[in-house]
Amino acid sequence: MCIGVPMQVIEAGPYWAWCQGPDERIQVDTRLVGAQRVNAWLLVFQGAAREVLTETRARLVLDALAALDAAAAGQQFDHLFPDLVGRAPQLPEFLRVAQAGLDRNPGQRHA
Repeated sequence: MCIGVPMQVIEAGPYWAWCQGPDERIQVDTRLVGAQRVNAWLLVFQGAAREVLTETRARLVLDALAALDAAAAGQQFDHLFPDLVGRAPQLPEFLRVAQAGLDRNPGQRHA
């Protein structure tokens, strides 16, 4: 599976940055996101920065990746999602609007 990994900039140039990730330090192409400052967080995929992240967002993605590893190893991972534990799932806003429309017009539902 190929997924983006949050990495923190430790040295930066005009079109590249040395970044530290959970398991490695690599040189990253930053032409898609522009020059970055040291300590910035980037979402890196196949050696290129695809998005600039806030530290909070980077930590959430790192926790999600750690949860995948824990699940694959048969370990507990609830502690990595404290914002989700103990509450009912919620639909995103755009789906709540669609659901409300269907509730008002039940004849529009498709089998």
